[in-house]
Amino acid sequence: MARLAIFIDGGYYNALSEKHYKIRFEFPKFTEEIKNTVAAKTPEAIELLRTFLYDCLPYQGKNPTPTERERYGKKLGWFNYLKTLPRVELREGYVVFGGIDTRGEPIFQQKKVDLLLGLDFAIQSSKGLITHLALVAGDGDLCPGVEFAKAQSVCVWLFHGPKVSPTTRECTYSEPLWECCDERYEIGQAFIKKTKRI
Repeated sequence: MARLAIFIDGGYYNALSEKHYKIRFEFPKFTEEIKNTVAAKTPEAIELLRTFLYDCLPYQGKNPTPTERERYGKKLGWFNYLKTLPRVELREGYVVFGGIDTRGEPIFQQKKVDLLLGLDFAIQSSKGLITHLALVAGDGDLCPGVEFAKAQSVCVWLFHGPKVSPTTRECTYSEPLWECCDERYEIGQAFIKKTKRI
């Protein structure tokens, strides 16, 4: 039997939902549709071993504003919900304040997330725990992890947004990441119809 692990960059997942498509995904349906998509192109039966989601709670200053507290509370509720789902592993990084940009806007930086994702790629792939890896991400920094997984004979699937975002007119993924994956699947309207929250 083929075994699948799903790796989701939480920031990318949120950007697809809130920024590019302006919809909300139903998380269990989202992961189930990824599994179904992989299974449709895989000759043997496939088991979903685990879904890993990588994300951070929002930054809060020493004296958080009402907006910061509200944003933090919503994200904490989302994290607590994820922890109740079977075979879902939440991997948390953290956010640091990185200064002010030229427009006077605060800069926040995620820490630990990419490293955790890369380590989990290596662990799951090198131990022979999975035969397929589905990645929901757009960052080219993940290419070394993808290449490592492929070297362990793991088939890597990239689930990504559109080439051009319908709202921002930007590309939603890194070309090098797209190129280094074995299979690519654009999250389009058919996928969204099956997975969006009603």
